Amino acid sequence: MSTTERPRILVVGGGYVGLYAARRILKKMRYAEATVTVVDPRSYMTYQPFLPEAAAGSISPRHVVVPLRRVVRGAEVLTGRVTTIDQDRKVATISPLVGEAYELPFDYLVIAMGAVSRTFPIPGLAEQGIGMKGIEEAIGLRNHVLEQLDKADSTTDEEVRRKALTFVFVGGGFAGAETIGEVEDLARDAAKYYQNVSREDMRFVLVDAADKILPEVGPKLGQYGKEHLEGRGIEIYLETSMDSCVDGHVVLKNGLEVDSNTIVWTAGVKPNPALSRFGLPLGPRGHVDCNEKLQINGLDYAWAAGDNAQVPDMVGRKAGNPNAWCPPNAQHALRQAKVLGDNVVAGMRGFPQKEYSHANKGAVAGLGLHKGVAMIVMGKVKIKLKGRLAWYMHRGYHGMAMPTWNRKIRVFADWTLAMFLKREVVSLGAMETPREEFYEAAKPAPAPAAPAQEKAKAS
Repeated sequence: MSTTERPRILVVGGGYVGLYAARRILKKMRYAEATVTVVDPRSYMTYQPFLPEAAAGSISPRHVVVPLRRVVRGAEVLTGRVTTIDQDRKVATISPLVGEAYELPFDYLVIAMGAVSRTFPIPGLAEQGIGMKGIEEAIGLRNHVLEQLDKADSTTDEEVRRKALTFVFVGGGFAGAETIGEVEDLARDAAKYYQNVSREDMRFVLVDAADKILPEVGPKLGQYGKEHLEGRGIEIYLETSMDSCVDGHVVLKNGLEVDSNTIVWTAGVKPNPALSRFGLPLGPRGHVDCNEKLQINGLDYAWAAGDNAQVPDMVGRKAGNPNAWCPPNAQHALRQAKVLGDNVVAGMRGFPQKEYSHANKGAVAGLGLHKGVAMIVMGKVKIKLKGRLAWYMHRGYHGMAMPTWNRKIRVFADWTLAMFLKREVVSLGAMETPREEFYEAAKPAPAPAAPAQEKAKAS
């Protein structure tokens, strides 16, 4: 970490908003006008809309992440966590990956911590659940699913086999519907290479407490998505929830009980709980309370955006809804980050700041290879697409929204190769414990047992 007399702009979080805001600030700033410091536990940003495709092997996991130090050149990138912030002193406490925590003074503050999985105190969930918020979880899910097929193919125990081939997904929003669609595709393709496993042996279950899935694309497309997934043999249970999943024994509110080794939790998100230690004004659900200029209310030196911010939706409010707020999605995050970056530079220079206003452009979702739904908003007209055309819209939109041309090209290259080459179905589950085999080879041999004569003498 460098020391400088220049004002410091501290960006807490290196996700979508943090990365784009830091890039925007660096672009708009004059030379040596300020020091930009980005703090995040990971040294890379993850493009979360591509996690389902990474889990299915349609995109290489390395191409879904963007290295921060490469993209925000000119900024300090600290790999660690901001644990507390003293707003009176304008000092943040940084806990690095190794070593003692230390204090870092700042002049301007950007809160871009994003969201974490919203969980409930369900017995067994912490031990059995698999989230879908990071690339590590996507890789882990892919390896785990393929390992279950390996187990089922190799065992003669029918109970073990049934548990391995049952996959439960909780949450029917974008993350849940897209993930189960992609994973079902993966498992269907992989089953072709197994002697004793077929798609008919597998059971996929999708559970949601709401009365519909994919609410972001509207009721008609949501109903189409439900019927499409059910047509692929996926069981969908709406208006129900999971009561427990101890040792993989899943108990649903509607009375259904299944045994499964795979329980994927995508039942919504919540703001990062660390925000409560930052001395910031928070909304009723824990979001940072912001005004229409993305400035944190009551703090003229601090801004926030993205999933951890409560930002007024000015389009909705001008249309007559005084309680309209921007939804937590990539569409808003990208645009908010750019306005936030401009406003930080303007605020630093004492210039007027811009109001954030963005009309919803619609939503796209992929449900596996060549399958999807899309709602495109053009003024007052809503265009609804489904099937292969919607899938192209999904890939086109997110492909272009992926940060940096380096990653865009890599993602499109993955897709192009997939048109000509078959899907990889290799499980690399040993990645989670890469030293295990070496440890077994290198650990000291056990001491030889004492001969029977010596034991007799000792006794």
